[in-house]
Amino acid sequence: MQKFAEKIVKLRIPILIICILLLIPSFIGFVNTRINYDILYYLPDDIETMQGQDILMDEFGKGAYGMIVCNGMSSADIIKLTKKLENIDHVEDIICYDSITGGKIPKELLPQEVRKIFYSEDGTGTLMFIFFDTTTSADETMDAIEEIRRVMGEQCFLSSMSSIATDTKNLVENEMAAYTIIAVILCLLVLFLTTDSFLIPVLFMISIGMAIIYNLGSNFIQGEISYITMALVAILQLGVTMDYSIFLYHSYKEEQKKYPDSREAMSHAIASTIVSVTGSSLTTIAGFLAMCFMTFTLGLDMGIVMAKGVVIGVICCVTVLPSFILTFDRAVKRTSHKALELRTGGITKFVTSHYIILAILMVILWIPAVYGNNNVQVYYKLDESLPDYLSSRKANKALEEGFDMNSISMVLVNADLPAKDTKALLSDLDNVEGVSFALGLDSITGALIPEEIIPKEVKEMLSSENWKLLLVSSIYQVATDEVNTQCEELERVIKSYDPDGMLIGEAAATKDLVKITNRDFNVVSVISIGAIFVLILFVLKSVTLPVILVLVIELAINVNMSISYYMGTTLPFIASICVGTIQLGATVDYAILMTTRYKKERMDGHEKKEAVQIALSTSINSIFSSALGFFAATIGVGIYSDVDLIGAICMLLARGALLSMVIVILMLPAMFMVFDRLICKTTAGMRKISTK
Repeated sequence: MQKFAEKIVKLRIPILIICILLLIPSFIGFVNTRINYDILYYLPDDIETMQGQDILMDEFGKGAYGMIVCNGMSSADIIKLTKKLENIDHVEDIICYDSITGGKIPKELLPQEVRKIFYSEDGTGTLMFIFFDTTTSADETMDAIEEIRRVMGEQCFLSSMSSIATDTKNLVENEMAAYTIIAVILCLLVLFLTTDSFLIPVLFMISIGMAIIYNLGSNFIQGEISYITMALVAILQLGVTMDYSIFLYHSYKEEQKKYPDSREAMSHAIASTIVSVTGSSLTTIAGFLAMCFMTFTLGLDMGIVMAKGVVIGVICCVTVLPSFILTFDRAVKRTSHKALELRTGGITKFVTSHYIILAILMVILWIPAVYGNNNVQVYYKLDESLPDYLSSRKANKALEEGFDMNSISMVLVNADLPAKDTKALLSDLDNVEGVSFALGLDSITGALIPEEIIPKEVKEMLSSENWKLLLVSSIYQVATDEVNTQCEELERVIKSYDPDGMLIGEAAATKDLVKITNRDFNVVSVISIGAIFVLILFVLKSVTLPVILVLVIELAINVNMSISYYMGTTLPFIASICVGTIQLGATVDYAILMTTRYKKERMDGHEKKEAVQIALSTSINSIFSSALGFFAATIGVGIYSDVDLIGAICMLLARGALLSMVIVILMLPAMFMVFDRLICKTTAGMRKISTK
């Protein structure tokens, strides 16, 4: 490692030139990486709801769909609007009463069960269904959504998953730059206080910023990434990898005491940092990679990007940052100042004097923490993460108030299913509790609307060579227990008529999301804990220390999540898995740092209490700086973001960093004091240590 480090020091200027040039292809890759704003896209392809979406696209040429509510418009105006909408690129079909009959039959003559589909109860609102020839979050669909809103005006509202995706895109794009700026400013403030030079924090930010750009640019290989990943990657990479930069700089300052020549001191600092940071980063990488085992492939998307970011961050820490520091060495010295350090004596004395009380407190804390964590409320309804002022939220409200409708599902049944059976199926679907209507070609035709009057293009909208398409409306909101139960009943009815029939749409897909992610979260939790346990086992060469360290951090995680329960906060569904894996992987380093020093002091012959005091006093400032940096990187975004899916995750991570810090500082030393004898007996190199 020393020879490699010397090469870095010697080639520092070429390294900087190459790294600066690499920003160009990275930026090009970043710009050309598509962002996916559809969370349901990440459901596995082999489930029926996703297979049904493929059939809808292949057989009917329909991908995204939605409902348009028009208030106070005449039939003539509706027909004019329909023609305008049909001329918009990628609008495939529009179904409304006037398009079906050409306005030839007055709505007053319609049977009540048909009228309630297309007209509000007071008669002032009109409903039409719109289909696109592109998928929910395709760029073409979102462009079409924007054009539709422009054409419709303020009297009409478009409710659809694509509308939610469009509003999410606009909101995230408007906020994205602010996320990074806020995180950088807050991190700089922390670094200005905790380092001894005003220039060093700037060099840290430049080095980490380059690593972030490399990571974002390399995402081009994946083709696209989720907007959640895109929004969080810079913040998390900044918060997680800042520690490595701090460690390098502290190591460099220590080596300068031994080697007056800056280049020689830096080469030894790099060699030391490579060994320490590589081991430290493995726990964080393991936490991120555990997310790749989710069936819900958003975990794979996030896991790969975040783990890659940590690896790139480590590489930049031992190449780019040392080159910057040596290049600007004089300026670093000229901008030096006294760093803020905590006085550790009082804390150390308190912890070692009251370790029994702290150990008991840790045991007691588990009870409310686990209960709160297990009972925290989460939501799966995607638009709930958006503010009420957005068009998609207003449209959903208009749909509920005017038509008592909260979700629309589609049913695919075999084209060979006889008309009488299809009508019976529609009738049974209509009778399912909470269904406001069931619509199909066979339900439209009858005595007042003969089949001959139905235009050919309308028939083609609702039937293909192999399938019939039915629409089912629900009064229940997506992701509720009521709609999930309703979906199960609808599926039972559909299968009784056609074993190959399927229910598709947002409600059914979200029901699958709930089921899949609940299983995934348990799998990821076990894998992340197991992987980090094994890593600690090899690093510390102990059987008991990995158990103690994981329990300490898991307590912090459970306390973090339980606070949301006791505060009555409902969290986005993805928050718990993100917080569980990221907080464990990123903050277990605090515990490893202190444990390594405790182990060293015990092996050097210090008594139990003295070893714990030294380990605690020498670790507090490093843990404090690390936790405060992670907190700074996430808290500002958590407060600022109007997208709750992003804001909630950042708030939890910010709180989690502080909780991990407090629990590691107060309770981990208590565990050392209580279990010192067991630790010594089960740890390599410590078995002969006196434990009297």
